[in-house]
Parts: sequence; C-alpha cells; structure tokens
Amino acid sequence: MNPIEAPASFLDVIQLSITPVMLISGLGALVISMTTRMGRIVDRSRALAGLVRTVQGEDRVHIEHQLEIMFRRAKIMRLSMTLVASSMFMSGVLIMLLFVSGISKVVMPGMILGVFVVSVTLMLGGLAVFIRDVFVSLQALGLEVKRALGHE
Repeated sequence: MNPIEAPASFLDVIQLSITPVMLISGLGALVISMTTRMGRIVDRSRALAGLVRTVQGEDRVHIEHQLEIMFRRAKIMRLSMTLVASSMFMSGVLIMLLFVSGISKVVMPGMILGVFVVSVTLMLGGLAVFIRDVFVSLQALGLEVKRALGHE
C-alpha cells in the first residue's frame, strides 16, 4: 500500500462507518429511556408486591391483577431492550467488518449487507415491542381510571 493512498482509504472506511456509529448513538439514547422505564416498572411492582401482602378482599384481587400486568410489562421491556442492545451489537460488528474489509481489501458486500439488515431488523423489532409496552401500560392505566371512577 502506497503511504500516499493510505489516508484516503482509511478515510473511506471511516466515512462508511459513520452510519452504524450514528445508529449505535441513537439506540444508546433509546436504551437509556428504556432503562428508566424498566426501573419505574420494577419500582411499581415492588410497591404493589408489598401492598398485596397487606390488603384483603376485592382490593387484593385488583392489586394482584395490576402486579401481573407489571410483570408482563417487565418481560416486554426485557425483550425490547434485548432486541435494541442486539442491534447495537450488530452495528458494532458491522463497523468491524467495514474496517477489516477496508484495510484488508477483502470484498464482502454480502456479509456487510446481511449484518446491516439484521441490525436494522433487530432495531425495528425492539421498537415494535417497545410500542407494545406503551399499549399495555395504557390498558393498565385504563383499569385504574375505571376503578377510581367506579366504572368497573
């Protein structure tokens, strides 16, 4: 490799790597919000678990139902976070493949495209599951509102 050509080829590789790096950055921000959401679910679940031990009758049934919803939401959020983190991982693999391909001059467009497609698919799956959690949380809130208003 000619020393004069080296900076240009490295620059090309770095430019190709910008898209997956931006994807990782954006997904990192999403993971932060998901982690916060998961923390709130866990805190609320612990509070409900403590409350269910002290309450009897109709109130206990309601709290148990809310606790079951919280546990279901926690599992949904775990799946969403796993998919998004896996997307971030695959984006990191993509960056490595781009660098290896650029440095070694080994052409592997099929593998690079495949890893990119898997990364984006995982991201979309994680977002879809995240949206599912939003719907489940609104259903739980609807039950609370109906109960508070006496419309059960």
